[in-house]
Amino acid sequence: MRSKLNIFFIILLLTTSAFCQVENLKWQKAYFSYENPDNIRERNYTFESSNAGEFIKKSFVNAYWFFISDVDGDNCSFSPTCSSFFMDATAETNIFQATLMFSDRLTRDLNPVKRDNYPRDKNGHYFDPANNYTLNQGRINYLPPAFIVEDE
Repeated sequence: MRSKLNIFFIILLLTTSAFCQVENLKWQKAYFSYENPDNIRERNYTFESSNAGEFIKKSFVNAYWFFISDVDGDNCSFSPTCSSFFMDATAETNIFQATLMFSDRLTRDLNPVKRDNYPRDKNGHYFDPANNYTLNQGRINYLPPAFIVEDE
């Protein structure tokens, strides 16, 4: 029994000395950054606009960015993002229809069951442009769910 105990202490001594700190390679502080990279494009929070409609649109987008998107992070599973969808929708239609389209898009973004009904882009996001929701049949571009969109 005493020989087994001696062998145990010898192994313990060898393992601790084998993995000890070498004098010329001192441990140093590791500098890790746990921040998520900011992949969101540079946002312009100014209210510069040429007319009242642009000011209202910019107010909605800034409020969405500040209160929802910046707090939630870069987690939008759709392409284009919800704020870009709203900007495209206002360019396609008017501010009121765009607000309804954006609200519909936001509820679809929160519904994980129906997400497999959309084609994907090359980054794996669900492709859902604003021009698919206008009343102009010539602008709607239906893509099957298994389709992968190469460029937007």
